[in-house]
Amino acid sequence: MSSIDFSIPNLGECKVASPIKLSKVMDDFIANYVNDRQFIIYDLDAECDGEPITRTYQRSDLMEQAGPREHIYFDPSKVCAGIVTCGGLCPGLNDVIRSIVMTLWHHYGVRNIHGIRYGYQGFLPENEISPIRLDPQTVSNIHRSGGTMLGSSRGGGDRVEDILDAIERMNLNVLFTIGGDGTQKGALRIARAARERGRCLAVIGVPKTIDNDLSFVQRSFGFETAVSLAAEAVSAAHVEAVGSINGIGLVKVMGRESGFIAAYTTLAVNEVNFVLVPEVPFDLEQPNGLLAHVEQRIKERGHAVILVAEGAGQGLLEAAAEVDASGNKKLGDIGVFLRKRLLEHGKRVGLPLQVRYIDPSYTIRSAPANPNDSVYCARLGANAVHAAMAGKTEMLVSLFNNHYVHVPMALSTSRRNYIDPESPLWRDVMTATGQPPLMLNR
Repeated sequence: MSSIDFSIPNLGECKVASPIKLSKVMDDFIANYVNDRQFIIYDLDAECDGEPITRTYQRSDLMEQAGPREHIYFDPSKVCAGIVTCGGLCPGLNDVIRSIVMTLWHHYGVRNIHGIRYGYQGFLPENEISPIRLDPQTVSNIHRSGGTMLGSSRGGGDRVEDILDAIERMNLNVLFTIGGDGTQKGALRIARAARERGRCLAVIGVPKTIDNDLSFVQRSFGFETAVSLAAEAVSAAHVEAVGSINGIGLVKVMGRESGFIAAYTTLAVNEVNFVLVPEVPFDLEQPNGLLAHVEQRIKERGHAVILVAEGAGQGLLEAAAEVDASGNKKLGDIGVFLRKRLLEHGKRVGLPLQVRYIDPSYTIRSAPANPNDSVYCARLGANAVHAAMAGKTEMLVSLFNNHYVHVPMALSTSRRNYIDPESPLWRDVMTATGQPPLMLNR
């Protein structure tokens, strides 16, 4: 705990009465304001040997609770807000944009809202991409569509001085950054550079990563939609496998470094026989390799379903030194690789296999959010606005321990969230598949 500091920077003292009229007392049937003395405990785990447990918390150990404050930092009539979506597409982007605009407009009376088009690239002068004005009419129905009405792109977040110059030309004093790890690292650089210039800029992040791998974020928006659509693909693969002689349904889903989509999809459908994730290594050949176990499964049951996260088994492919515009290492296609090796193995052992390969990645990324994710996006967007109007900066709005909280950008981007192979989650996944806990030849 000593290395974790949940303190949130503030631009200054909140002296403006909020236009949102709430209550300061309990039991009056009116929702209450949140104040900066309300916190959520981060670490809920405890071990007890029968003796009473006592804890002492420092301010830095506790997560600041999100929500509307009685007094705010900005005069709403003087706020000029910008919204940018960066990185790959994800279900729910439009829902978040809509929520931010609606909350700014209807609850705070902000009338100057700009949508920055195509990610951080939209700030760069050489691209000549003009922002668009946003209002309730512009965003009223966008949540019904997938993708982002603003467009998105990778890269550009390291061009801090150029971005800050564009922010100053637009006279923005609030910026909402909707994106993943790279986006929020860029946002943190922008916020710090603004402070060095003496510019009053609130930078609030809304964490977007379909892989669900941002730290101190209980669940990323779009994740539930991704799992539900991945489950449909796995069900289709199961039907294809059962309907073929020696049939194998092979499905690849998102998950560059964390296999949460694959793990939750496995639990959702209970039709996966082998699940492969980046966190757990596996061999292909020899008695305890994947191919031998798949062969045994086919001989015993006549079919198999394999679910693989895109970042799994990269050590089995030729290493690539290339990176994308966001700085992410370009991955080899583990799905195509496995399909080829399965077919080769079947020929080698005299067991002709029928491999049906499904990659639903872009279908999933571009889908509209399901109702659960839509609700989540609406609440994330609203709480992001409350934080910005209160003068918070360099922070993400997050759901943690089932409460909406503020998380420092520096903390959330300092590490990634991974599946712990010794956790109850992975234990339950192994129970669902029946596969060996480790397919390595040692």
